[in-house]
Amino acid sequence: MDAVGVGGGARHSGVARRVAAPLAALSGVAAAFAYVGTVDPNEPGHYPVCPLLRFTGIYCPGCGGLRSAHAFIHGDLATALGANAAAVAGYAVFAVVWVLWLVRSVQGRPLRIGLTPGWWWVVGSVLLAFSVVRNLPFGSMLVP
Repeated sequence: MDAVGVGGGARHSGVARRVAAPLAALSGVAAAFAYVGTVDPNEPGHYPVCPLLRFTGIYCPGCGGLRSAHAFIHGDLATALGANAAAVAGYAVFAVVWVLWLVRSVQGRPLRIGLTPGWWWVVGSVLLAFSVVRNLPFGSMLVP
């Protein structure tokens, strides 16, 4: 075999090795979504009840997330948003970050997301506001 064929094979195996982690992450997320899409969280007994909701009656930022994922997997975006709008935003963020991770992996560049502490405070504040508003009478449209 000539040097071009050998180098080409090594190049392809390098790309395969670099994209293994993003593809494994996508496989795990796809498997989780497939399970939630198959096992309906709207039917009682399939999933545990949120402990915060059970013991306090307060909706946490994750409440309705499984119902949101189930609706999303079935193409019902309005129901997914109604069940947990923050989760749907999380799906979009995951998709963008995953595509960036895959593209950078193919290019042989690491994915570096350097969020400053200020951005983490913003994310936390938005989730806190979401949690508070969905538990107030005027925020009933955010209740799953």
